[in-house]
This record gives sequence, structure tokens and C-alpha cells, in this order.
Amino acid sequence: QNPFILLQYLPSCSVSQSGIPLSLFTSERPCLSAIHSFQHYTTFPALIHLSQLFWKWALFLCGYFEEQKLDFKGKKVIELGAGTGIVGILVSLLGGHVTLTDLPHALSQIQKNVSANVSSNNPPQVCALSWGLDQEKFPQDYDFVLGADIVYLHDTYPLLIQTLQYLCGPQTSIFLSSKMRQEHGTMHFFQDILPQYFASELVKRNKDEEINIYKVTRYQN
Repeated sequence: QNPFILLQYLPSCSVSQSGIPLSLFTSERPCLSAIHSFQHYTTFPALIHLSQLFWKWALFLCGYFEEQKLDFKGKKVIELGAGTGIVGILVSLLGGHVTLTDLPHALSQIQKNVSANVSSNNPPQVCALSWGLDQEKFPQDYDFVLGADIVYLHDTYPLLIQTLQYLCGPQTSIFLSSKMRQEHGTMHFFQDILPQYFASELVKRNKDEEINIYKVTRYQN
């Protein structure tokens, strides 16, 4: 059964520092009903009220994967700033070997979401990863690196670049979905900062919501 068909929006809930709501879905079937958990894991309280908006970026990325029929089966995948873990969980359901990462305070809820939605046959790993600090604990041969709305704090941009540079090999594909916020310089990141280090292509845009999806790869020599 295609897990994407079962997606639905969550009510308001807490978010991680990555900007993604921490409550996901729980059911015997993947991705059916919402947990109404409201645990304050964020150091940015104002983000709690925006959590339903943040949720759109993850769903938009999941929808893109379905449209493109991307083949994740047997692929090595890492999600940065996973929040709920929804993107990585769905990729796991599609056969990917997934590692979900976020700051330590978000891991408990991510693990609960994994346990509720993924069988023991191919569960994602859940690990702490602080950008620019401990990425060297991870491999450097991922097929895919994923991120849903992780580009919105100026101070983290250099750290994100460092992390992407470490994790990505010549054949790695990065997919980033992002709300294009002028006040946070998101467009500046994608148009000016990221191209200094990676080849970047806008592959999908929701004009009304101002959500972009970029496919990013290393420059080929």
C-alpha cells in the first residue's frame, strides 16, 4: 500500500529546533492518525503556533517523492533536522535504509514515531547530530540526504554547509524543501551560499505557499 495516500495534516503540536512538529502518526497502518501530543521540545516557543505550517514542507517533499517515483529501495538515506521523522519514515516504508537525525531533545519523540509506524524489519536508526560538530560520527556514502524546512536560521547556514560537505559523496543526491522566508535570508542561502559549494536545481515550487524543493549534488570535476 502506498503510504503517501494516507497522509493528513496534524493539529497544532510542538516543534523541534529543526522547525518540524514533533507529533506524527500512530496506527497499525502507516501514517493514519495523529498523536495529539504537545510536548515543548523547542527553544523557540513562538514556533509552536506555526507548527501546522511547518508540517507542509515535509508533506510537500513527500509528495514530490511520490510524483517522481523515486526509488529508495536498498538506498542509504539520512534525514537532517528530522523533527517528527515523517520524511525519513516514509522513505523507510519505501525500502530505504534510513538514519533520522536531530538535536538530542527531539530523539525520544522521533523514536516513538518510528516504533508506531515502521515494522521491525527495516526500522530507521535515530541519532543525535549537531551540525558542524559531530557529523564525523556518520558515514560519507549516503545515496540521499533529506531536509524539510531546515534552512531558516542564519547562524546555522555555515554549519549546515559543513555537514552536507561531509555527508555527501560524488553520487549523493540532496533534497531540501523550504519555505522561502525573506526575513531569514532563505533565498540568499539557496541562490548565493549553497551554489558556492554544490550544484543546485529548483525541481518544484508551490507559488502560493512559497515552498521550494531543491535537488543538490556535488560539483563534478
